[in-house]
Amino acid sequence: MQTHFSLAQLADPTIAEAEGILRNCVHCGFCTATCPTYVLLGDELDSPRGRIYLIKDMLENDRPANANVVKHIDRCLSCLACTTTCPSGVDYMHLVDGARARIEKTYTRPLADRWFRALLAALLPYPKRFRVALLGAAMVRPFAGLFGMAMGGRIAAMFRLAPRYLSPPDDSDRPGSSPAAGARVKRVALLTGCAQPVLRPEINAATIRLLTRHGVEVVVAEGAGCCGALSHHMGKEAAAADMARANVDAWWQLKLTGGLDAVVINASGCGTTVKDYAHMLASDPDYADKAAELAAMTVDVTELCADLDLTVAKPPEAGRVTYHSACSMQHGQKITQLPKQLLTQAGFAVAEVPEGHLCCGSAGTYNLLQPQLAERLKARKLGHIASTHPDVIATGNIGCMMQLGSGTDVPVVHTVELLDWASGGPKPAALEPDSMRAS
Repeated sequence: MQTHFSLAQLADPTIAEAEGILRNCVHCGFCTATCPTYVLLGDELDSPRGRIYLIKDMLENDRPANANVVKHIDRCLSCLACTTTCPSGVDYMHLVDGARARIEKTYTRPLADRWFRALLAALLPYPKRFRVALLGAAMVRPFAGLFGMAMGGRIAAMFRLAPRYLSPPDDSDRPGSSPAAGARVKRVALLTGCAQPVLRPEINAATIRLLTRHGVEVVVAEGAGCCGALSHHMGKEAAAADMARANVDAWWQLKLTGGLDAVVINASGCGTTVKDYAHMLASDPDYADKAAELAAMTVDVTELCADLDLTVAKPPEAGRVTYHSACSMQHGQKITQLPKQLLTQAGFAVAEVPEGHLCCGSAGTYNLLQPQLAERLKARKLGHIASTHPDVIATGNIGCMMQLGSGTDVPVVHTVELLDWASGGPKPAALEPDSMRAS
């Protein structure tokens, strides 16, 4: 793609990076076939190629974002299916992230939109605040329909997605060390996350049981918190960078005081972001090297499990497991076969989802900010999942779990819960007959 930036513009590192990304695009359009919004809407501007043109025009002409640019960038899920498809290696992720940051700086959203986004940014990354908010939302949930299309359906979607039941906080999410059973083979830091400990604390508990059972010391670092993804994808660069620095500080201290073999993530959306810390903090001289080193040692929990030679303690009784590959797992981290292989090796009968490359509509805060499109994507995904006749749905991302669980009676569990169960842990709570685990 031809670009026409001035030398003065290219002196700005963010513009120089965008120019390099833009020049890789060859207009082939392969991305349109795998873009969820283009598949749904058929609008070129709601495809990666169309958004690239909008971003190019905005940056070349050094214009603030306008309403049209904002509309189509906001509709992007950042699912990154386009990056899997692109034959030219266009780094769409960083291009659209930069566009979101520019929107945040140069565009004044309507007051209601600003308020709603500020509310999400103030609640979701903070577990204690988020828990209080969900307890309140659960009481209002039966009346969600009364809000109709207020704020584009966002208010109704927010209450509709609030779970009916919240487990109490789990000790596994508190800072501290869980020693390895037997001889220690690895020492790792576990990112417990922000939304996950509130929505499904059993995931972190299962992760710690599984890893310690196989000789891994698991440490939850003091001072580590939200990975920054939720703020980052709303264009709030400074807040996201601050969260990244806090995690780098916490994990670096672990590395200095007792050694660290890996940073383990069990929410693939968080994993995609943490693995990108080297890029996020590249311009910070105090953090760039540490962020790059920690990002390089960050792994999804399934990547670590593949190195541990998991033992099967008892035959699983889950029936047919349909594995939903989160976009952040398959497109963001390029982990496609490993979770299914681990489940199969653990004795589960695993089915794949037809059209599995398309997003379920969760995408961080997308199902709250773009509820109508998210609902269409969820219905499409659940229709394909239903065609596999599952007894259980497994996935590796908390956002997908909540999104899918809000539209089906089939239990939705984390992959690590099934692996923990098969290797000697308890049966996942969602599979118990009297489970209240429904969204």
